[in-house]
Amino acid sequence: MQETEGFSRAFLDESIDILSAIDDSSLNAIAEVLATTRERGGRLFLAGSGGGAGHASHAACDFRILAGLEAYCVSDNVSELTARVNDAGWEGAYADWLRASRIGPDDTLFVFSVGGGDERTGLSINLLRAMDVARQAGAAIVGIAGRDGGALAQCAKAVVVVPTRDPAHVTPQTEGIQALLWHLLVTHPLVAARRPTWESSGSDS
Repeated sequence: MQETEGFSRAFLDESIDILSAIDDSSLNAIAEVLATTRERGGRLFLAGSGGGAGHASHAACDFRILAGLEAYCVSDNVSELTARVNDAGWEGAYADWLRASRIGPDDTLFVFSVGGGDERTGLSINLLRAMDVARQAGAAIVGIAGRDGGALAQCAKAVVVVPTRDPAHVTPQTEGIQALLWHLLVTHPLVAARRPTWESSGSDS
C-alpha cells in the first residue's frame, strides 16, 4: 500500500515549486496574442484531449463571457465530433473541424496538452493535425503543456511549459496547473473585459 501520511502536503509543496518556476513572460505573451485576436475581430478555437478537452470547454465559456472573445471548443459538439471520428478517424477529427470552421489568419488556436504532441511516438496526433491546419491557415497558436512542451512548444507563437518535478505526477500537476493558468489569462488586464459575477456583486457571501 502506498504511504499516505504526508502525501497531500508533499503534492501541494510540489505544486508551489512548479508554479514558482513558471515563466510569467510566456503568460504575458499569450495574453498579448489573445488581446490582438480580439482587436482584429478574430476567433479563438480551443482544443485538448481528455482533461484538456474539459479545459477547452470551460475556457471557451469564460473567454466568451469575461473576455468578449468569440471562442469555440473544438470538441463541444459531441454529435459532430463522433461523426467525424466515425467517418474519418480520430487523428484528423479536430483538423477537419477547424477546416469546416474556416480558421484563418485573424484567428488563434489555444491547445491544452500534457505532452504537447509527439509525431514520433504517435501521442496526441489529433492535436498535431489541428496545429498543422492552424499553421497552414496563418492562425496564431498558443498553449499550455507539460513535459518539454513537445510539438506545441516548437510551433506555438507563445506557450507555457509546466515543468516536471516528479515524473509520476506529470499529468495531475500539468492538468491542475493548466486550469489555474487559463483562469489567470481570462483575468489578465490585457484580456479581461468584465469582472466575474461574484467579484462584481460586492457580496462576501
